[in-house]
Order: sequence, then C-alpha cells, then structure tokens
Amino acid sequence: MKYLVTGAAGFIGHFVATRLCEQGHEVVGLDNLNDYYDVNLKLSRLNKLQKFSSKQQSQSLVAGSDIVSQSQANPQSGLFRFVKLDLEDRESMAELFAREKFQRVIHLAAQAGVRYSIDNPMAYADANLIGHLAVLEGCRHNNVEHLVYASSSSVYGLNKQTPFATSDSVDHPVSLYAATKKANELMAHSYSHLYGIATTGLRFFTVYGPWGRPDMALFKFTKAMLSGEPIDVYNYGDMSRDFTYIDDIVEGIIRVQENIPAINTDWSVEGGSAATSSAPYRVFNIGNGSPVKLMDFIKALEQSLGMEAKKNLLPMQPGDVQKTFAEVEDLYSVTGHRPQTSVTDGVANFVRWYKEYYQHVN
Repeated sequence: MKYLVTGAAGFIGHFVATRLCEQGHEVVGLDNLNDYYDVNLKLSRLNKLQKFSSKQQSQSLVAGSDIVSQSQANPQSGLFRFVKLDLEDRESMAELFAREKFQRVIHLAAQAGVRYSIDNPMAYADANLIGHLAVLEGCRHNNVEHLVYASSSSVYGLNKQTPFATSDSVDHPVSLYAATKKANELMAHSYSHLYGIATTGLRFFTVYGPWGRPDMALFKFTKAMLSGEPIDVYNYGDMSRDFTYIDDIVEGIIRVQENIPAINTDWSVEGGSAATSSAPYRVFNIGNGSPVKLMDFIKALEQSLGMEAKKNLLPMQPGDVQKTFAEVEDLYSVTGHRPQTSVTDGVANFVRWYKEYYQHVN
C-alpha cells in the first residue's frame, strides 16, 4: 500500500516509517525539519531510512541537503521518499495529496511540548490546527481509506479519576498543546461525519526510548547526569507517568491502522461511548497501563548509568499534571496489543543508544 507518514524525521514517525517499509509498503515521509530541537538528530533518524530510498535520496539524506525537497522527490524508485514541507502550506499539501494518491495516512507531525506552548502559542495554531486541517482536506479530496493521527494523554487535563479512559470527559485541558490535540479529535470527527472519512486518534502516554526527543525528561536527565549537572525534578518528585516504550507505541500504531472504523447507525450520543460515533471515527489510548512514580523512573536511570542523580527539586510547572494512567482495554480488545515493556528494560535500552549515538557524533 501507499502511505503518507507525517513527522517522519520525528521520534515516533521514523520508527513507523521503518516498520511500514520493512513490510514492503511505499512510504512518503513528510517533515519540515524545524529547529524546535536538534535538527542533526532528525537528519540522523532520516539517514536510518536511507536503505529504503533511491540512491539519489540516500546520498542527499546523508548530506542533510535540501535536495530532499518535494520538487526533487523521485516517485519511481525506493520504498521511502522524503518530502520537506510545512503542514500549514495549504497549496503544497493539496498538491502532494493530489499527486501521490495515498491509500492511508499516519499523521504524527505536530508542534510538541506542553511547556513550549505557553511561550510560543502561535506555533501550535499553525502546525496543530491549520496543519491538521490541511491533512483532513487532503484525505477528503483524495479518497484516503484511513487516517490515523496522534492525539495525546494531555487531553485528560484536570481529570483526577484514574485510569484515564477514552469514555471520560476531556473538556478541561490545562495547556494550549492539550487544547490543540482535543481540537484535532473534534475536527477529525466532523470530517468523519460529514464526508465518511475513517479516522482514528491515538492518545499517546509519555513515549520514551532510543532516538527520543531531547525535550523529554529521560533525555534531559541522562544528558545532565553524564555532564555532572543536577536534574530538575518538578512537584518535588511527587508525580507519576504512564511511561510507554517506543516499540509498544509503534506496534499499536501498525495494528490500529489495519482496523478501519466503520459507520455504526446504532450509536447515539446518549448511549454510546465518547471514543466512538455513528461516523467511522475512533479514539484509543496507547499507554503501558501501569503508571510509574517519577522518583522510581529516576532510580531506573541511575541504575542504568551507574551513578546517583543530583536532584534540583522544584514546584509543579504550569500546564503539567500530577499523574497519568491509561486504560487500554479498548486497544487490546480491537487489536490484541497490550504494551508491556518494563521501565527498567526501556530505560536501559535508551541509555545504551544515547552513549553510542553521542560517542559517535562527538
């Protein structure tokens, strides 16, 4: 099949693109390679995909050249092609969809980060709202059979009852980032209802692992500890997260995209789940289903690194929540997938990658 994977230079996106190529699918990977974090890390992820590319694209990916732009992508060779493009570029997005005729779309590109959304709100409006709409429009006008898109556990906001279930109300986000992800779900539902587009939203819970994002806690903690610097521990360490290993996330995405939601004329707002609809629409949690205390997570990192962290205990940051915990029975019932990688194993895998990668690049 032919897929569009947005955010293909991102943490989750490059793993998803790799899995699809390994299965023999044709993948067009889109990313704008912005400098929210280290662009070289993004290019390194793309370089991992070069074995699936044409010779010309492989050479340009290694060089980090702009030759990997949309206009020069070769549609005739290789399982993977890269397109450098902003989601909010409506005209170019429309042209891409019309030219490529994707069968399925896995939309993972977004402006990420809860805290960054407080300082740079317009970046979230552009990428997460206008960009998401551009993807929906592309699917609408080009008969895409299934759109799978990234939502976030942050939509649960002020919810206190755990585990967080997709049947819960998510009307009280505590960050603009979370609000844009809730908006993405609402926008997807409207397109599923109006145009019959099959859409599935995935609420990710604290994804971590090798090739992860530098703005995430595990990356920042590891970098600081290896540099002999203290780590910032918010809410004085009284936090828990449903840490979910990257392999479990990717497996969930691959299985979900094979399960296309259908129209359900028996569904009603009064009697149906908020995670489903009469339209071909569905929302799932993807989490480990087992929250870990932040201090226990830090202990796992200390064990992997063989050193004790110097802790700078700080109050809760604006936009943060104290605890996340995913109810994942719906995901299991539909896909048979239940994330299960332990924090001990996942953190150790990350540390091995981090040491190898930064020894190489430095």
